[in-house]
Amino acid sequence: MNKLWVKLGLAFALVTLVGIAIAGLLANYQLSTGFHRYMTQNQVDIRLVPALQAYYHQNGSWEGVESIFQAPAGNQQERSKGRGAPKHTLADASGRVVYDETGSYQTLSKSQRKQAIPIEQDGETVGYLLISVGNGGSTGPAQAFLTLITQSLVQAGIVAGLLGLLLGFLIARHLSNPLDRLARAARRLSHGDLGQRVPVSGSDEVMEVMTAFNEMAEALQRSEQLRQNMIADIAHELRTPLSVIQGNLQAMLDGVYPMTEEEIARIYDETLLLNRLVNDLRALTQAEAGQLHLNLVSVQPAGLIAEVAEMFGAAARELDISLETQSAPALPLIQADPDRLRQVFANLISNALRHTTAGGRITLAAARAGDAVRFSVSDTGPGLTPEEQAHVFERFWRADASRSRDKGGSGLGLTIARYLIEAHGGEMGVESAPGQGAVFWFTLPVAD
Repeated sequence: MNKLWVKLGLAFALVTLVGIAIAGLLANYQLSTGFHRYMTQNQVDIRLVPALQAYYHQNGSWEGVESIFQAPAGNQQERSKGRGAPKHTLADASGRVVYDETGSYQTLSKSQRKQAIPIEQDGETVGYLLISVGNGGSTGPAQAFLTLITQSLVQAGIVAGLLGLLLGFLIARHLSNPLDRLARAARRLSHGDLGQRVPVSGSDEVMEVMTAFNEMAEALQRSEQLRQNMIADIAHELRTPLSVIQGNLQAMLDGVYPMTEEEIARIYDETLLLNRLVNDLRALTQAEAGQLHLNLVSVQPAGLIAEVAEMFGAAARELDISLETQSAPALPLIQADPDRLRQVFANLISNALRHTTAGGRITLAAARAGDAVRFSVSDTGPGLTPEEQAHVFERFWRADASRSRDKGGSGLGLTIARYLIEAHGGEMGVESAPGQGAVFWFTLPVAD
């Protein structure tokens, strides 16, 4: 099965079995070696090793050492004649055999030297005494004891292997469960269930993936909601001028309205509104897609607001509104697209003119704000409530929903203006209070 939890379980089981097998073999080897050394040491005459040490100390070599074994102390000779009596093999420091009662060895291997009893002289090993137990020793109680220990190790290894296999699969299943939930949620999300979320649990890495999935799902749901709202808003905004155009033309065809220049001019005005809405929608789409083209040049802030004030001076005087400018001295240059900034100012000043009554005042200001220049358009209009300030930059939103589109705009101007400022690397906001006017501001970074 190509399942993660199965692969993890098999991996855990393989590691467990290999570890138990290696540990069992090493334990069995060490036990056999140690037990054999114990048995050989138990078989040797306690006076034989001191006698060999004394012989080497006296002669400086093992030449003629046969005399020690042929005339041993105590009852060694009698014991050596018995059935199953131990056989002695003596080798020098390099492992070369100098005396052998078994007739089987010429040199001792490293493993045999480990099992042998070292003969030491002044802290140095000068020889090895290997004790070979007869047939009786190899099949007697000692061998039975070793067999019992080996069987116990095998049984313990089997039990530990089964437990490791079971625990390995349980742990693997536990680790893969969050990923299974994530996969099911992703499939439901791909089928349109954008409200799908997964509980965050598991290891840190899995939790990070689940958190990222939930954030992605939330962003997709929010984008889908915005898309649906935008389609509904666009359909609503386009329906109104089209309905007016269609109704007026139908009335002319039916003879209800005379086909005069005044009626045609009214239809033409609706086409202008429709064209402006389409242009605003195109600009908004480009802004949201990050495809706005900016022709960046060095711009003098004071000169920019003076130019904008001159552009809207006539419209302000016609409405009996005072249009003023305030510019801090020695403002640094900014890197910006002058045409796009004029578009932003045009939107802000048009909104201020619509909401400021005769005798009011609109002020354009520019001042230094750290590493940026802060521009503002303030008016003496009715102001905005906190709730209105929270929605003022949303598409198709109007402070006064009863305003007609020819007086209230398309509801996209502030949204586009904010995208334009953000495309320049700046920020845009509003400060207002009911009855105290409104201040729309934006910042642009100082040119390097």
